[in-house]
Amino acid sequence: MNIQEYENVLSIHRVPASKLCSEFESENFSFETTDDLEKLPNEMIGQKRAEKAMNFGLAVEQSGYNLFVVGPAGTGRMTYALDSVSKVAELRAVPTDWCYVYNFENPDMPLVIPFPAGMGQKFQREMEVLLIDIERLIRSSFTSEVFEKEKRRILDEFRDEIEDLWEQTDAYALENQIKIERTPTGIETIPLFFGRPMEIKEFEQLADTNKKMIKDRENLVENKIDETIYQILKIEDQLKKKVNQFMMETAANSIQELFQPLRETYKESKKVLEYLEAYFHDVVTHFSFFIEDKPQDEQQNIMNALMGSKEQYLRRYTVNLFVSQRNLNGAPIIYETNPTYHNLFGKVEYHGSLGSWDTDFTLVKPGALHLANGGYLILQATELLQHPNAWIRLKRALQTGSIQIENLNEDNVVIPTSGIKPEPIPLNLKVIIIGSYYLYDFLAEFDEDFHKLFKVKVEFVTLMDKDQENSWKMARFVKNFVDQEGLLPFHRRAIAKVIDYSSRLVDEQSKLSTNFHEITKVLVESSYWAKLDNESVVDGLHVEKALSEKALRSNHVTEQYREMINNGTIMVETDGSRVGQINGLAVLGTRDSVFGIPTKITAQTYVGKSGIMNIEREAALSGQIHNKGMMILTGFLSGEFAKNRPIPLSASITFEQTYSTIDGDSASSTELYVLLSSLADVPINQGIAVTGSVNQWGEIQSIGGVNEKIEGFYHICKERGLTGKQGVIIPKQNIQNLMLEDDVVEAVNKDQFHIWAISHIAEGIEILTGVSAGNVRNEKGKYPSNTIFAKVEERFNKMYESTKKTKNE
Repeated sequence: MNIQEYENVLSIHRVPASKLCSEFESENFSFETTDDLEKLPNEMIGQKRAEKAMNFGLAVEQSGYNLFVVGPAGTGRMTYALDSVSKVAELRAVPTDWCYVYNFENPDMPLVIPFPAGMGQKFQREMEVLLIDIERLIRSSFTSEVFEKEKRRILDEFRDEIEDLWEQTDAYALENQIKIERTPTGIETIPLFFGRPMEIKEFEQLADTNKKMIKDRENLVENKIDETIYQILKIEDQLKKKVNQFMMETAANSIQELFQPLRETYKESKKVLEYLEAYFHDVVTHFSFFIEDKPQDEQQNIMNALMGSKEQYLRRYTVNLFVSQRNLNGAPIIYETNPTYHNLFGKVEYHGSLGSWDTDFTLVKPGALHLANGGYLILQATELLQHPNAWIRLKRALQTGSIQIENLNEDNVVIPTSGIKPEPIPLNLKVIIIGSYYLYDFLAEFDEDFHKLFKVKVEFVTLMDKDQENSWKMARFVKNFVDQEGLLPFHRRAIAKVIDYSSRLVDEQSKLSTNFHEITKVLVESSYWAKLDNESVVDGLHVEKALSEKALRSNHVTEQYREMINNGTIMVETDGSRVGQINGLAVLGTRDSVFGIPTKITAQTYVGKSGIMNIEREAALSGQIHNKGMMILTGFLSGEFAKNRPIPLSASITFEQTYSTIDGDSASSTELYVLLSSLADVPINQGIAVTGSVNQWGEIQSIGGVNEKIEGFYHICKERGLTGKQGVIIPKQNIQNLMLEDDVVEAVNKDQFHIWAISHIAEGIEILTGVSAGNVRNEKGKYPSNTIFAKVEERFNKMYESTKKTKNE
């Protein structure tokens, strides 16, 4: 191939500067600055599939149609989810209030009562007023003259009955010549002698038969006394019951009218009526709670500490307003940022009491599920899955349709606790979980309940079409963000640069990025540089300044690599020609920066049977995809040159001065070129770097990171001095991905640097060597003489003959 033919080859595959970057024309916008744009509500950009899925998921009311919003961070998942849910929630009815009340039959299982929105607080206040009125009326009734008079009548009636018994007993004793004396210390029986008490001396002077007779009469009287005392005890017990019944009737009569209006108000609620009935009977039964307090002595204070004070007893008549929706307009929306078990499901609080933990229904606290019930609960998958109990219990709640509050640590505490089990609350809500592709795939594969409970996948894509509609939406997004953050208005030239940057983010000329987080950073920084220049409007230059400064802040590692290449620490040649050596291109990255660098790839070929040895693989520095690429090289060489006889080839290929794992197949074509160079003994132009994958037919396949790779090699060549012959070979399919920096485009425009796009390995080897590939055999099955493929074939023939000769010897 002569110089003219070589120039024709270069010209055919050279990519013109016009295709190296797609610049958005600011004239497509009819406004000058964002101040001229009408402010419109936020809208989703470039996520039509996600919008349809979101609308569908929010509209379906059947169980299991919860949503999992999946996609990369920064694409507006959270913002869109909140906006979408807010629009739907406004149209829905406000859900019910929930109140926990005392369970008079089973205090350890508090009851829950639903109320229409806003009525829970009303019911709570009515119960507070009711308790005050009950205490007032009971005290008033128990101190009234009528009450005291009736109570005295009952007491007098029983007192008369008791006196009658004692009179009968006294009469019986007198008949037996015995006198009964009742003293504070007890009851004594004294024998009578002619109607007067017998003295001890007189008793001792009696005959034994008389003494025995008196003793017998005393025993009869004492038996009568015992019978009387038994009867009196029965009468006193009846008295207590009758007094208690009287006081209960008095209490019931005094408070009966207080309950009637409440029964009328809540006649439609069976649970309220049942509660009021149990409330009424408990007040009547425990009327003593409401009697006027008496000054308490020390002993009474100790008893209160042990048994509970009056205030603690009266707490049973209060209402725990568990969830109140009175301030809502529509369904509730709860975004729980820390979804621990207790934050989701609520908890029962405890307070210390004499060395133990005690609780009651007033200490039951709601969680996010309770607050979102009847509406929407939004969670981040990453935070949720950090709390295993939370995820497991959330699934259980969605499956059972109820929320059960439990104390998970109750069995593990050292100090005894008094536990309660509140009645479960029916659950009816939409759960929207936001997470990454990895977490979605993980749950879908390993959790068998996942697809049953989250049937709607809302998937956010990373790119969108670069059309007029999305460009205008991008401009309105800039407008809204600028107004929201108080930034300077953006000129249409600045927005055009932002759109170009969006295309660079996705490395595609016809697409825009949906990673609005990255775009907002550029907006903020562009406004900063405009303010620093005392400008009133952000122009295109300020966007360029923001991007260059952003790159400068994170390119420390890039500069270190370039410095090591320029001072010869990392050996890379950008001029001259070498056999079996080529410049490959790799993409490296830090946490906030991605950049391309050239890497020297070398090959040695010799006679043998071991095939192509990947030195990185032998050193355990090669990834699986890279190993696959090496195997494809063997497939290509065998298919092209070993159709009639085996190839007795041994070869070694390595990435020089690389000490970390190498993976990917974007250098497979580069490795094939260096093998062909070594086999044909034809030098490769070191001013040309190569990237591209290859298949077994020698066809070049697209790769990633094309912009970073080209720019990485360009900067090395520029720092060493551009010769006008340097450039990069890329796959033809990657032309659409080119969004190169302005200085690279300018260098190509001036013919100082070149980009060539190819579709087959033969095209690339011609550009690299200036020698015809000759990859098509003639009618005799031979390659054209003095071509790369002919030289390789000749080399293989020599290897084969050498091997054959050695075998015969």
